[in-house]
Amino acid sequence: MMFAVFDMFLRYLHILFALVWIGHNYANVVQNPRFKALHSEASAEDRDLALTRRMQREHGAFRYASLLVLFSGLAMLGYRGTLVSALSLEGHHAVIGIGAWLGIIMVCNLWFVLWPHQKKVLGFVAAPLQERIRCSRITFLSSRSNTILSMPLLFFMVAGSHGLVLF
Repeated sequence: MMFAVFDMFLRYLHILFALVWIGHNYANVVQNPRFKALHSEASAEDRDLALTRRMQREHGAFRYASLLVLFSGLAMLGYRGTLVSALSLEGHHAVIGIGAWLGIIMVCNLWFVLWPHQKKVLGFVAAPLQERIRCSRITFLSSRSNTILSMPLLFFMVAGSHGLVLF
């Protein structure tokens, strides 16, 4: 009984934060981010500070959702006793293992490629204009790469438990 409840908790945690993380990627591809209008009577410094806080909160939620997705997925595999065989791509666990490795690649891309460059683009880290322009292209390509990788990742996640007959 306890196994089923804990497994269900990890699964729902995994799905919830995957929707936040992947949803942010898809929204980034489909539409431009929209923020609430700032009060015009506020000073330019107050508006800039409010915008910076909102961007930090949004990008922080996005980044930390990726970690919760990864760790809840790995915890699920570990709790079921299939983590090592999935990550080493052994037997029928190779299917979910490919999904896990895609997720690891996506999280590493987010934290070690996209975020350091995006901080410069958003002005969280001071950078000259030419550097910000260069970083904007890197963040664009990195974000799109994660969006594209999310499609096979979702396929292998679902196929791991519902499509093994295909493999």
